Amino acid sequence: MARGRLRVYLGAAPGVGKTFAMLAEGRGLGERGTDVVVGLVETHGRERVERLLEGMEIVPRVAAEHRGAVFGELDVDAVIARRPEVVLVDELAHTNVPGSRNAKRWQDVEEILEAGIDVVSTLDVQHLESLGEAVEEITGVVQRETVPDEVVRRAGQVELVDMTPEALRRRVAHGDVYAPERADAALSTYFRPGNLTALRELALLWVAGEVGDSLGRYRAEPRVAGVRETRERVVVALAGGPEGETLVRRAARIAARSPRADLLAVHVTMADGLANADPARLARQRALVESLGGGYHQVVGDDVPRALLDFSRRVNATQLVLGVSRRGRLARTLSRGVGVTTAAASGTVDVHMVTHEGVGRSGVRGPSRAALTRSRRLAGWGTALLGLPLLTAVLLGLGHATLPSVILLFLLMVVCVALAGGMWPAITAAVAGFALLNWYFTPPFHSLAVTRPENLLALVVYVLVAIMVSAVVDLAARRAREAALAGAEAEVLATLAGYVLRGEAALPSLLSRLREIFGLASVTLLERRPDGPSGPSGPETSDGPDGSDRSDGWRIVATGGGEPSTRPGVAGTDVVVDDDLVLAVRGWLPGTSGRRVLEAFAAEAAVALRHHRLAEQAGRLRPLAEADRMRTALLAAVSHDLRTPLASARAAVEGLRATDVDWSPDDREELLATADESLAKLDRLVVNLLDMSRLQAGALGLTLQPTALEEIVPRVVDELGPPHDRVLNRLPEDLPEIAADPALLERVLVNLVSNAVRYSPPGVAVLVGASVDGDHMEIRVVDRGPGIPEESRDRVFMPFQRLGDRDNATGVGLGLALSRGLAEAMGGTLVPDETPGGGLTMVLTLPVFPRHRAAPAPVEDL
Repeated sequence: MARGRLRVYLGAAPGVGKTFAMLAEGRGLGERGTDVVVGLVETHGRERVERLLEGMEIVPRVAAEHRGAVFGELDVDAVIARRPEVVLVDELAHTNVPGSRNAKRWQDVEEILEAGIDVVSTLDVQHLESLGEAVEEITGVVQRETVPDEVVRRAGQVELVDMTPEALRRRVAHGDVYAPERADAALSTYFRPGNLTALRELALLWVAGEVGDSLGRYRAEPRVAGVRETRERVVVALAGGPEGETLVRRAARIAARSPRADLLAVHVTMADGLANADPARLARQRALVESLGGGYHQVVGDDVPRALLDFSRRVNATQLVLGVSRRGRLARTLSRGVGVTTAAASGTVDVHMVTHEGVGRSGVRGPSRAALTRSRRLAGWGTALLGLPLLTAVLLGLGHATLPSVILLFLLMVVCVALAGGMWPAITAAVAGFALLNWYFTPPFHSLAVTRPENLLALVVYVLVAIMVSAVVDLAARRAREAALAGAEAEVLATLAGYVLRGEAALPSLLSRLREIFGLASVTLLERRPDGPSGPSGPETSDGPDGSDRSDGWRIVATGGGEPSTRPGVAGTDVVVDDDLVLAVRGWLPGTSGRRVLEAFAAEAAVALRHHRLAEQAGRLRPLAEADRMRTALLAAVSHDLRTPLASARAAVEGLRATDVDWSPDDREELLATADESLAKLDRLVVNLLDMSRLQAGALGLTLQPTALEEIVPRVVDELGPPHDRVLNRLPEDLPEIAADPALLERVLVNLVSNAVRYSPPGVAVLVGASVDGDHMEIRVVDRGPGIPEESRDRVFMPFQRLGDRDNATGVGLGLALSRGLAEAMGGTLVPDETPGGGLTMVLTLPVFPRHRAAPAPVEDL
């Protein structure tokens, strides 16, 4: 039974219409005669989604109890027992109730696919595991529910469901995504235009990467291998010579001619080692490539032209930049060289031959061939087959050479054969030389018989010396080859270590580097499931009753390349890291040396996996540490601000209650004023703390309405109390109304004005002004205080700080942090600026309320 196919509707953000699109496809399939059922769909109360569900067969959910509540989850057994052709399953990243059959819904879907049932599902881009950190940086929300990228990549189809940020915000505002009471909070937090634009870009880039991979697999098919790449990718070949910088800059200029072109540099390491390739020079050239926005790669290969072209085709390169050969005229006459050979076999890849100052200079040679290669062995056999007859003919022509001289000349020929081709050509030459010496130069001539003992001894010694010399030469050649292989192996390991030191130790990156270096088909890191049997190839790897591979005991941690291995034993090479980790490799490896590199790399991959998991654990603990830090700072700060007004109010009340003191009316009024002022300060502090907690929880309610600034500022001045006479109202006449929450706007201006009054010199007034810029109004609170250094302007908006100082003896430090949060919640901004002549100007920008607001157009689900 064939595995079912998975189709995923990938959304850029919640509410773009993924579920609607999935149900629309399901209804269309049903109308065309396909057996479709609904496994699980979350409607979230959306009427249009519920209408699509009408008339469709729905598999009942299985009840799961957790903490006294009952939840409905996907019933995998019921779906498999029903055996439809297609099942619709919403929210692929959903986490099942603890105690369920599987921890994640995507694991439920995997079981359904294994049963041969096609699945259509939905997923938001923020739930892709590889994008978790990026989404957290954009939205500030940690994604707890994720799906491994490999699960989505294995889907038969991934369709992007997209919507412009403006249209999606209109849907949220109309209550089509969340309940109306949650819409305002969502629009001011997660659904900000900038957040939605960034999420949309992430989704487009991820899907574009998948399209590129699909195109690469399509191009790999023999019948379509000539399909042209859709965008320019320029590859520059670096041989480690001084011309590398020239080639890199020329390739960068070629790439700059096309928009969105990629620049890649590649260095071919010979499988049998390097010769005079300067590592320091290669490091400088790599740094140059990366500074120009390109990537550096290294591959292993015996045939440089073939390795360059294989790499170029693997990365879908359109242009290849090579340097003109540094060899002299004679060498170029005898051999075409790398450039000419590469250009002749390049096919659809354009090859650029770039001249440079090192043309014709042989001071820096390219990689040389070590002994015992195929070409050297052929040279040895050729020398033996042609040299011995030629030497015999020359000596017979001279006619007066003595037997010892002839034996020495034949021994010299055997040594030459050994140097050229190694042991076996040399031994063959020694035996053939023995026969020629005996037949032509040892009496009786033209006979294999030897009459004189000294001649027989000389011939035997000749053969023994020739064999020993051949063995010594061959041993030296093998040692040189092993040393070269060790050098190449060390370079590969140094390159991998460099990736780790530069912070490129992510598992997908490391696996891609290994696959790239050795030209492998795929590299997969497998981990035993916690409930799987022991042993790297336990009984869970047996085939199922339907003949399909069962990999229940193993899961894919990360993979690079083509089809991944799902369990040990199905790939060409398996490296067991420990009892729970196995590195499975499909493709060719260069013998024992490659195995050593692979084992070292497997250990590095295991370290990278542990490092990643420790980082994830630290990331989960970071919010707790931050919360603890904030709690500590809050206690330290509030301890002062709470104690001071409480102590003042208590002292005033105790004084008023004292029976042994006869207070005058003025004294009694002063005590009441002190108690009132202290309690007002305490009230402002508590309200600030509550509002800050609501902001951080995303639960602050606000109502945007037309607000007149000239009505707000007088109330702000009155709320300041005695310092109100230090505030000058410089609002121009006929200001338009702004879209704001009046109560929150008043809170923001009270915080800003009180802060300005506190830091202004005595007797110097604080100015409050405003101006209209297009569809926004800028409200300015200007003081002449010490100001804020430019490098510290962002830090003053952090809670419980004053100019970045954690000592809150002068106050809790919530005013500016709360003011910025409230301004952003109302769709505005709050930024500090320098007052001309000295001081600080806080600029609050809010949108102008349109007098004639057009009714928004309806937004349809995609």
